[in-house]
Amino acid sequence: MDKISVLDKTFVPFIGHDELMGCIDSVAERINKDFEGATDVPIVLCILNGAIMFTGELMQRLNFPCQLVSTKMTSYVGTSTTGEVQQTMPLTASVKGRRVIIAEDIIDTGLTIRAMKKILEDEGATEVRVCTMLFKPEAYRTGEHIDYVGKEIANRFIIGFGLDYNELGRNLRDIYVLEDSTFR
Repeated sequence: MDKISVLDKTFVPFIGHDELMGCIDSVAERINKDFEGATDVPIVLCILNGAIMFTGELMQRLNFPCQLVSTKMTSYVGTSTTGEVQQTMPLTASVKGRRVIIAEDIIDTGLTIRAMKKILEDEGATEVRVCTMLFKPEAYRTGEHIDYVGKEIANRFIIGFGLDYNELGRNLRDIYVLEDSTFR
């Protein structure tokens, strides 16, 4: 992994692909244990666009019947959160009477998770669990319970494996951190 440039920013290697796959293996193992013997068909909810790569890898590791549903939430402009979460694409299927596992690429402030849980509750989901590939405990401020965490990281701006900087960098196999960044 070498240093890369995206638009006006330089990023350095942070988390390699093999380590990411190990994190996803660990999360999937815990979810499989919790949903072993499920007689219903839980929903795995992909929060677009960032969680698409994580969700795809996670789904391949789940050993119980599940349905994939998507929605799109936004709260970032450039490298900063706006502090306001908007649902820019509705749920692609009904969650009424269903158990839902939210699949997120990263949880930092927790505002998106709080907003998503409220939407799911309003739509009639019977249970909501939260799963994230990466978690920034230093930035977390909502206190919403997170059921499955792949890896805790420092509060730094990252791209790759679904995460972007102004919609670029999502296609990178590895995760990179903004060079010389100490916080988001």
